[in-house]
Amino acid sequence: MKEYHLLVTVLGIGLALTILTLIRRDHIHLRQGLFWTVVAVASLVFGIWPGLIDSLSQAVGIAYSPALLFLVAIVVLILRALFTDIALTQLKRDVRRLNQRIALSESRDEPGKDTSL
Repeated sequence: MKEYHLLVTVLGIGLALTILTLIRRDHIHLRQGLFWTVVAVASLVFGIWPGLIDSLSQAVGIAYSPALLFLVAIVVLILRALFTDIALTQLKRDVRRLNQRIALSESRDEPGKDTSL
C-alpha cells in the first residue's frame, strides 16, 4: 500500500469517527451526518482499494481516472447545495408563518384593543 493510499484510509476513518461523534453529541443532525458518513466510507473504500477508481473510470469510459473523482465530487456538491437551498427555503417559510401566528395571537390577547375593522 502506497503512502497516499494509507493517508486517504486514515483520513476516511478519522472523518467517520468525527462525524459519528458529532451526531452522538447532537452537533449535527442525523440527515446531514448520513451524507458525511457516506463521504467518509467512500474515502475509506478508495483508500483501501485504489484500483476500484480505475475500474470504475474504465467502465464509464473516462480515460483519466482522477477526472471521474472530480466529476462525481462536483455533481455531489451541486446536489448538496440544491438540497441545502430547499431546506433553507422551507425553514424561512416556517419562520415567516410562525411570526404571523405569533402576531395574530398577540393582537387577539391585547385587552382594550379593537381588532374588528
